[in-house]
Amino acid sequence: MSTEEHPRSTRVFSIGVLALLPLVIVSCSTNSVSDNTNQLELSGSSTIAPLAAKIAARFESMHSEVRVNVQGGGSSRGITDARRGLVDIGMVSRDLKSEEQDLTAFTIARDGIAVIVHRENPITSLTNNQIAAIYTGDIKDWRDVGGTAGPITIVNKAEGRSTLELFTEYIQVGNRHIKADVVIADNEQGIKTVAGNPGAIGYVSIGSAEYDAAAGVAIKLLPLAGVAASIENVRNGSFPLTRPLNLVVKQSPTPRLQAFLEFARSSDVHDIIEAQYFVPLAR
Repeated sequence: MSTEEHPRSTRVFSIGVLALLPLVIVSCSTNSVSDNTNQLELSGSSTIAPLAAKIAARFESMHSEVRVNVQGGGSSRGITDARRGLVDIGMVSRDLKSEEQDLTAFTIARDGIAVIVHRENPITSLTNNQIAAIYTGDIKDWRDVGGTAGPITIVNKAEGRSTLELFTEYIQVGNRHIKADVVIADNEQGIKTVAGNPGAIGYVSIGSAEYDAAAGVAIKLLPLAGVAASIENVRNGSFPLTRPLNLVVKQSPTPRLQAFLEFARSSDVHDIIEAQYFVPLAR
Protein backbone atom coordinates (compact mmCIF):
# COMPACT_ATOMS: atom_id res chain seq x y z
CA MET A 1 0.00 0.00 0.00
CA SER A 2 1.38 3.39 -0.87
CA THR A 3 2.22 6.11 1.63
CA GLU A 4 -0.67 8.13 0.23
CA GLU A 5 -3.16 5.39 1.05
CA HIS A 6 -1.86 3.92 4.26
CA PRO A 7 -3.94 4.69 7.35
CA ARG A 8 -0.93 5.11 9.63
CA SER A 9 1.28 7.05 7.23
CA THR A 10 2.70 10.38 8.29
CA ARG A 11 0.93 12.09 5.40
CA VAL A 12 -2.51 10.85 6.35
CA PHE A 13 -1.86 11.59 10.01
CA SER A 14 -0.98 15.21 9.28
CA ILE A 15 -3.83 15.87 6.89
CA GLY A 16 -6.33 14.02 9.06
CA VAL A 17 -5.45 16.08 12.11
CA LEU A 18 -5.71 19.31 10.19
CA ALA A 19 -9.08 18.30 8.82
CA LEU A 20 -10.30 17.76 12.35
CA LEU A 21 -8.60 20.86 13.70
CA PRO A 22 -9.26 23.71 11.27
CA LEU A 23 -8.15 26.33 13.77
CA VAL A 24 -4.77 24.73 14.46
CA ILE A 25 -1.76 25.46 12.30
CA VAL A 26 0.92 22.77 12.42
CA SER A 27 4.37 24.24 12.25
CA CYS A 28 7.87 23.57 13.43
CA SER A 29 8.38 27.05 14.85
CA THR A 30 9.90 27.62 18.26
CA ASN A 31 7.12 29.87 19.53
CA SER A 32 6.16 29.29 23.13
CA VAL A 33 2.99 27.47 24.15
CA SER A 34 -0.09 29.46 23.23
CA ASP A 35 -1.77 31.49 25.96
CA ASN A 36 -5.07 30.22 24.58
CA THR A 37 -6.44 28.19 27.50
CA ASN A 38 -8.51 26.12 25.06
CA GLN A 39 -5.52 24.83 23.09
CA LEU A 40 -3.06 22.04 23.89
CA GLU A 41 0.26 21.51 22.11
CA LEU A 42 2.06 18.15 21.92
CA SER A 43 5.33 17.19 20.22
CA GLY A 44 7.78 14.31 20.25
CA SER A 45 7.81 10.58 19.58
CA SER A 46 6.76 9.55 16.08
CA THR A 47 5.54 6.27 17.57
CA ILE A 48 3.12 8.05 19.88
CA ALA A 49 2.08 10.88 17.55
CA PRO A 50 -0.52 8.98 15.44
CA LEU A 51 -1.99 7.45 18.61
CA ALA A 52 -2.09 10.83 20.36
CA ALA A 53 -3.83 12.34 17.34
CA LYS A 54 -6.59 9.71 17.54
CA ILE A 55 -6.98 10.28 21.28
CA ALA A 56 -7.00 14.04 20.72
CA ALA A 57 -9.77 13.77 18.12
CA ARG A 58 -11.99 11.87 20.56
CA PHE A 59 -11.17 14.30 23.38
CA GLU A 60 -12.17 17.21 21.13
CA SER A 61 -15.43 15.51 20.25
CA MET A 62 -16.26 15.55 23.97
CA HIS A 63 -14.84 19.04 24.61
CA SER A 64 -15.79 21.17 21.62
CA GLU A 65 -14.06 24.23 23.04
CA VAL A 66 -10.61 22.56 23.07
CA ARG A 67 -8.17 22.18 20.19
CA VAL A 68 -5.22 19.78 20.37
CA ASN A 69 -2.22 20.10 18.05
CA VAL A 70 0.06 17.05 17.70
CA GLN A 71 3.50 17.16 16.06
CA GLY A 72 6.18 14.47 15.75
CA GLY A 73 9.94 14.95 15.72
CA GLY A 74 11.23 12.24 18.04
CA SER A 75 11.39 11.65 21.79
CA SER A 76 14.34 14.00 22.24
CA ARG A 77 12.26 16.79 20.77
CA GLY A 78 9.44 15.91 23.16
CA ILE A 79 11.80 16.23 26.12
CA THR A 80 13.33 19.49 24.88
CA ASP A 81 10.05 21.14 23.92
CA ALA A 82 8.39 20.24 27.23
CA ARG A 83 11.36 21.56 29.20
CA ARG A 84 11.46 24.84 27.28
CA GLY A 85 7.75 25.39 27.55
CA LEU A 86 7.28 25.17 23.80
CA VAL A 87 4.54 22.58 24.25
CA ASP A 88 2.18 21.52 27.00
CA ILE A 89 3.05 17.84 26.59
CA GLY A 90 6.09 16.00 25.26
CA MET A 91 5.66 12.52 23.79
CA VAL A 92 8.46 10.15 24.82
CA SER A 93 8.50 6.45 23.91
CA ARG A 94 10.85 5.33 26.68
CA ASP A 95 11.36 5.69 30.42
CA LEU A 96 12.62 9.03 31.66
CA LYS A 97 16.33 9.13 32.49
CA SER A 98 17.76 10.11 35.86
CA GLU A 99 18.66 13.55 34.50
CA GLU A 100 15.10 14.08 33.26
CA GLN A 101 13.37 13.91 36.62
CA ASP A 102 12.34 17.55 36.32
CA LEU A 103 9.60 16.13 34.08
CA THR A 104 6.64 13.98 35.09
CA ALA A 105 5.69 11.02 32.89
CA PHE A 106 2.18 9.68 32.35
CA THR A 107 2.22 6.27 30.66
CA ILE A 108 -0.66 5.76 28.25
CA ALA A 109 0.32 2.42 26.64
CA ARG A 110 3.14 -0.05 26.06
CA ASP A 111 4.95 -1.10 22.89
CA GLY A 112 7.95 -3.15 21.81
CA ILE A 113 10.70 -2.81 19.22
CA ALA A 114 10.83 -5.36 16.42
CA VAL A 115 13.51 -6.26 13.89
CA ILE A 116 11.91 -6.39 10.46
CA VAL A 117 12.95 -7.78 7.07
CA HIS A 118 11.23 -8.07 3.71
CA ARG A 119 8.36 -10.55 3.61
CA GLU A 120 10.14 -12.62 0.92
CA ASN A 121 13.38 -12.91 2.90
CA PRO A 122 13.74 -16.61 3.86
CA ILE A 123 15.36 -15.72 7.20
CA THR A 124 13.04 -16.61 10.09
CA SER A 125 15.25 -15.64 13.03
CA LEU A 126 18.55 -14.03 13.96
CA THR A 127 20.50 -14.22 17.20
CA ASN A 128 21.35 -11.03 19.05
CA ASN A 129 25.00 -11.53 18.07
CA GLN A 130 24.05 -11.86 14.41
CA ILE A 131 21.95 -8.69 14.55
CA ALA A 132 24.83 -6.83 16.17
CA ALA A 133 27.30 -8.15 13.57
CA ILE A 134 24.99 -7.07 10.74
CA TYR A 135 24.63 -3.56 12.13
CA THR A 136 28.37 -3.13 12.67
CA GLY A 137 29.12 -4.35 9.14
CA ASP A 138 30.88 -7.54 10.25
CA ILE A 139 28.21 -9.52 8.38
CA LYS A 140 27.44 -8.01 4.99
CA ASP A 141 25.68 -10.79 3.07
CA TRP A 142 22.51 -12.69 3.89
CA ARG A 143 24.16 -16.03 3.01
CA ASP A 144 26.35 -15.62 6.10
CA VAL A 145 23.30 -15.98 8.33
CA GLY A 146 21.61 -18.74 6.33
CA GLY A 147 19.73 -16.61 3.83
CA THR A 148 19.85 -16.17 0.09
CA ALA A 149 23.09 -14.64 -1.15
CA GLY A 150 22.88 -10.90 -1.50
CA PRO A 151 24.04 -7.73 0.23
CA ILE A 152 22.34 -6.59 3.41
CA THR A 153 20.94 -3.06 3.42
CA ILE A 154 21.10 -1.68 6.96
CA VAL A 155 18.30 0.70 7.91
CA ASN A 156 19.00 2.74 11.04
CA LYS A 157 17.08 5.34 13.02
CA ALA A 158 18.18 8.96 13.20
CA GLU A 159 19.71 10.50 16.31
CA GLY A 160 17.22 11.68 18.88
CA ARG A 161 14.88 8.72 18.42
CA SER A 162 14.24 6.56 21.47
CA THR A 163 13.87 3.50 19.22
CA LEU A 164 17.53 3.91 18.21
CA GLU A 165 18.65 4.32 21.79
CA LEU A 166 16.78 1.28 23.10
CA PHE A 167 17.73 -0.93 20.16
CA THR A 168 21.46 -0.17 20.33
CA GLU A 169 21.42 -0.68 24.08
CA TYR A 170 19.71 -4.05 23.60
CA ILE A 171 22.21 -5.34 21.00
CA GLN A 172 25.07 -3.70 22.94
CA VAL A 173 26.40 -1.68 20.03
CA GLY A 174 27.05 2.05 20.19
CA ASN A 175 25.42 4.07 17.43
CA ARG A 176 28.83 5.32 16.27
CA HIS A 177 29.73 1.73 15.36
CA ILE A 178 26.66 1.14 13.18
CA LYS A 179 27.32 1.06 9.43
CA ALA A 180 23.99 2.33 8.16
CA ASP A 181 23.06 2.38 4.49
CA VAL A 182 19.81 4.26 5.09
CA VAL A 183 18.91 6.55 8.00
CA ILE A 184 15.22 7.09 8.63
CA ALA A 185 13.25 9.28 11.01
CA ASP A 186 9.96 7.58 11.83
CA ASN A 187 8.52 4.07 11.86
CA GLU A 188 6.60 4.41 8.61
CA GLN A 189 9.73 5.48 6.74
CA GLY A 190 11.55 2.44 8.11
CA ILE A 191 8.73 0.08 7.18
CA LYS A 192 8.41 1.54 3.71
CA THR A 193 12.17 1.25 3.15
CA VAL A 194 12.30 -2.42 4.17
CA ALA A 195 9.13 -3.27 2.23
CA GLY A 196 10.71 -1.77 -0.89
CA ASN A 197 14.07 -3.53 -0.58
CA PRO A 198 14.23 -7.36 -0.33
CA GLY A 199 17.75 -7.13 1.14
CA ALA A 200 16.95 -4.62 3.89
CA ILE A 201 16.79 -5.00 7.64
CA GLY A 202 15.43 -2.45 10.08
CA TYR A 203 13.86 -2.04 13.50
CA VAL A 204 10.65 -0.23 14.37
CA SER A 205 7.73 -0.13 16.78
CA ILE A 206 6.08 -3.55 17.07
CA GLY A 207 2.69 -1.85 17.01
CA SER A 208 3.47 -0.05 13.77
CA ALA A 209 5.00 -3.16 12.17
CA GLU A 210 2.16 -5.49 13.16
CA TYR A 211 -0.39 -2.96 11.96
CA ASP A 212 1.28 -2.62 8.57
CA ALA A 213 1.98 -6.33 8.13
CA ALA A 214 -1.69 -7.07 8.83
CA ALA A 215 -2.59 -4.52 6.15
CA GLY A 216 -0.50 -6.40 3.58
CA VAL A 217 2.72 -4.38 3.64
CA ALA A 218 5.64 -6.60 2.51
CA ILE A 219 7.48 -6.97 5.82
CA LYS A 220 7.76 -9.58 8.50
CA LEU A 221 8.76 -9.32 12.15
CA LEU A 222 11.61 -11.48 13.45
CA PRO A 223 11.65 -12.90 16.98
CA LEU A 224 14.11 -11.64 19.56
CA ALA A 225 15.78 -14.15 21.89
CA GLY A 226 13.40 -16.80 20.57
CA VAL A 227 10.25 -14.82 21.45
CA ALA A 228 7.90 -13.79 18.65
CA ALA A 229 7.66 -10.04 18.11
CA SER A 230 3.98 -9.42 18.79
CA ILE A 231 1.81 -7.11 20.80
CA GLU A 232 0.45 -10.16 22.63
CA ASN A 233 3.96 -10.96 23.88
CA VAL A 234 4.42 -7.31 24.89
CA ARG A 235 1.16 -7.66 26.78
CA ASN A 236 2.15 -10.85 28.60
CA GLY A 237 5.64 -9.58 29.40
CA SER A 238 7.61 -12.24 27.53
CA PHE A 239 9.07 -10.04 24.79
CA PRO A 240 12.55 -8.82 25.77
CA LEU A 241 12.50 -5.32 24.23
CA THR A 242 9.53 -3.27 25.40
CA ARG A 243 8.94 0.32 26.40
CA PRO A 244 6.32 2.65 27.82
CA LEU A 245 4.60 5.25 25.67
CA ASN A 246 4.69 8.38 27.83
CA LEU A 247 3.21 11.84 27.85
CA VAL A 248 5.54 14.11 29.84
CA VAL A 249 4.93 17.51 31.38
CA LYS A 250 7.10 20.01 33.24
CA GLN A 251 4.63 22.41 34.81
CA SER A 252 1.82 21.60 37.20
CA PRO A 253 -1.06 20.63 34.92
CA THR A 254 -3.77 23.21 34.29
CA PRO A 255 -7.35 21.88 34.50
CA ARG A 256 -7.56 21.38 30.72
CA LEU A 257 -4.16 19.66 30.65
CA GLN A 258 -5.07 17.45 33.61
CA ALA A 259 -8.34 16.50 31.93
CA PHE A 260 -6.53 15.46 28.75
CA LEU A 261 -3.90 13.43 30.65
CA GLU A 262 -6.58 11.62 32.63
CA PHE A 263 -8.56 10.92 29.48
CA ALA A 264 -5.48 9.57 27.64
CA ARG A 265 -4.89 7.13 30.52
CA SER A 266 -8.50 6.05 30.90
CA SER A 267 -10.37 3.00 29.65
CA ASP A 268 -12.25 5.38 27.33
CA VAL A 269 -9.34 5.16 24.88
CA HIS A 270 -8.41 1.49 25.22
CA ASP A 271 -10.18 0.70 21.96
CA ILE A 272 -8.10 3.36 20.18
CA ILE A 273 -4.88 1.99 21.66
CA GLU A 274 -5.71 -1.58 20.67
CA ALA A 275 -6.79 -0.51 17.17
CA GLN A 276 -3.34 1.08 16.77
CA TYR A 277 -1.73 -2.24 17.85
CA PHE A 278 -0.41 -1.05 21.20
CA VAL A 279 -1.01 -2.43 24.69
CA PRO A 280 -3.33 -0.34 26.90
CA LEU A 281 -2.82 0.08 30.61
CA ALA A 282 -4.31 -2.63 32.77
CA ARG A 283 -7.99 -2.05 33.35
